[in-house]
Amino acid sequence: MLIVDAHLDLSMNALEWNRDLTLPVAAINAREAGLTDKPDRGLATVSLPELRRGNVGLVVATQIARYVAPDNPLPGWHSPAQAWAQTQGQLAWYQAMEAAGEMVQINNLVTLKQHLARWADAATPAASKPIGYILSLEGADSLITVDYLERAHASGLRAVGPAHYGPGRYAQGTDATGGLGPQGRVLLQEMERLNIILDATHLCDDSFWEALDHFHGPVWASHNNCRALVNHNRQYSDDQIRALAARGAVIGAALDAWMMVPNWVRGHSTPLGMHCNLEVALDHIDHICQLTGSAQHVGIGTDLDGAFGREQCPYDLETIADLQKLPALLAKRGYSPADIEGMLHGNWLRFLKNTWV
Repeated sequence: MLIVDAHLDLSMNALEWNRDLTLPVAAINAREAGLTDKPDRGLATVSLPELRRGNVGLVVATQIARYVAPDNPLPGWHSPAQAWAQTQGQLAWYQAMEAAGEMVQINNLVTLKQHLARWADAATPAASKPIGYILSLEGADSLITVDYLERAHASGLRAVGPAHYGPGRYAQGTDATGGLGPQGRVLLQEMERLNIILDATHLCDDSFWEALDHFHGPVWASHNNCRALVNHNRQYSDDQIRALAARGAVIGAALDAWMMVPNWVRGHSTPLGMHCNLEVALDHIDHICQLTGSAQHVGIGTDLDGAFGREQCPYDLETIADLQKLPALLAKRGYSPADIEGMLHGNWLRFLKNTWV
């Protein structure tokens, strides 16, 4: 079954983790043997060949570069210009992958339909099919001014999450508090004018509700789980989930273990020790379906290799190709074939077709 993954930090892995994503995951991990500069060295789960093996033919792929003020202890760039330059390097990597035939940018209905037809063609070997990617900006700090958004849109940007972790220049993110501020509201106006999708993921509660009040364009949540199951501000409350569903949003189930099970301790907890497997992801999916009364507002947004690897993801997932275990697991939960197709790709595709009319 075709799978759409609505959140992968591919260019971050390529440029900051120095991973050649054209290689099999096993080769990437072998090259990282003995490295300790990142907690997930040798534990990667994502590469382009693994996406093909798992029939994950379309992804939402990020650019990400945080600006940090002098009093901000989070890692990041010390000026918006540096952050912008980092995102442009990431864009250059995606373009290099396109030139090599490894990936293809999807940015309108025409390219989407062409790509889906290519992946539906059984006569074409999977190994020769490019991975389609929709370009998304995770955290808007790198936009030096709001005027830069139009330039980014011209390069294919189609979704923006105004904030990431902590305080941001346009909105406040995970573990922060406060609203958008004047520039954040101007950003939303420009996003609406350009028909750029608002990714509500990572917005703190204050910024979340203000964003929904001020933005009237398409909204999704690329990678978010449920606060009712894991009580942390990174997750969505039931009221937030209902509000997103009322806007026609789709919410991508994330596979970062600390977002899946309560009381995870980074660097100490293990997936086996915390009983974190793919069934737990289905608990979050079930919760959203019960709240909204249908399976139409759930998709997949794994965040795999988003600065974590197998040490912090479901123990029954070795690589992203194991997402193909989900159809059988969902069927065991009683979901219909139509619901399963919707959650694995149909809901995201419906959203895109409604957005890109």
